[in-house]
Amino acid sequence: MVDAVFKEASMSKFLEKKGEYEGGIEFSAGFRWQHWIRAIAIFALIATGFYIADPFITYSNVSAEPTRFLHAEIREWHIIFGFAMIGAVAYKLFLTLFTREGKYERASVKDAFNIKLAIQQVGYYLLINKHPHTKGIYNPLQFWAYVGLYVFFIGIIITGLALYAEVYHQGLGGMLYGFAKSVESMFGGLANVRYWHHLFMWGIIIVVFIHIYMAVYNAVFGKNGSMDAIFSGMKYEKEDH
Repeated sequence: MVDAVFKEASMSKFLEKKGEYEGGIEFSAGFRWQHWIRAIAIFALIATGFYIADPFITYSNVSAEPTRFLHAEIREWHIIFGFAMIGAVAYKLFLTLFTREGKYERASVKDAFNIKLAIQQVGYYLLINKHPHTKGIYNPLQFWAYVGLYVFFIGIIITGLALYAEVYHQGLGGMLYGFAKSVESMFGGLANVRYWHHLFMWGIIIVVFIHIYMAVYNAVFGKNGSMDAIFSGMKYEKEDH
């Protein structure tokens, strides 16, 4: 019976046995690449976004010659990393919603509304009880944190594209100009679009740092290789887990 269950798991999660451990491929190469592209883009966008909002670097000597375009260069990098993040977010949403690999994330919806499970998970984080069993790869707290993160992602992408089209009126900017005006009207003006763009970024900052903390926490106290998996793709756990 145990072998039959393990065989079924092996077919679905690419598991293999190694002594008292079982595991295998947890994250595909595509999943890991989009994760790190998104992570690098987020930190680059935070740095460049703070500068664009309040230019705190300037040249020591003033020149009347039109050769010093530091603000424009920072804005250019902000746009480059912004489109990189859009691509990574779109790819991750596709993986989650439409691929076989994402079915374990979709299975987390079953646990998301389980109050008892959420309380047990809080107890685990407080070192009171063991990690509860979940149907998907995310516990209820993780699931709602990720839902919030993607709400912030969608919000910052919409407002970011609107701000982009307000400055660049040709090519993609020209194509998005009507969309930008609709977003501007919905938010009640361009200043409000920029304001909400900043708010969404602060939401992302908060969730990202919570995510980093909890990833380290689980790696230290869970001892299940969950943090290693985002680098190597491989994860092994003891059979009793």
